[in-house]
Amino acid sequence: MMTDKAHNTGSQPHIRILALDVGTKRIGMAVSDPLGITAQGLPTLTRISRNKDLDLIKKVVEQYEVQAVVIGLPVRMGGEASTQTTRVEKFADFLRSSTKLPIHLFDERLTSWEAHQLLDEQKLDRHQRKGKVDKIAACLILQGFLETQKK
Repeated sequence: MMTDKAHNTGSQPHIRILALDVGTKRIGMAVSDPLGITAQGLPTLTRISRNKDLDLIKKVVEQYEVQAVVIGLPVRMGGEASTQTTRVEKFADFLRSSTKLPIHLFDERLTSWEAHQLLDEQKLDRHQRKGKVDKIAACLILQGFLETQKK
């Protein structure tokens, strides 16, 4: 499931997209390569406040010349909305009005589970995983979004 509340990026060449995995404590981030083919993880943002989080995200947008943002939309396995779904939708609206960038919401079901599976394979302990799950989840969200844009 993908919902698009802004312009469709379609298959425009050379557009960099920022992906966010928005949680209550951290925001995982990934950016597409300049050709929009692959996702590259960025350092995970530890949340401070909505405005300070926005300032840091704006710096990333500027640094990578981001032209669109995709945010993982957390929904339940059956597709129903949750409390976190509402929080993420409000954050997406805030980001849209603050940056004027196209914001896309992308179903993130199973991305955190998949990220944990990848880290299990690396045999990382709980301390070593901190922030990595969020970064990997953001990469998975972005890769999934990029795949849908190719179709």
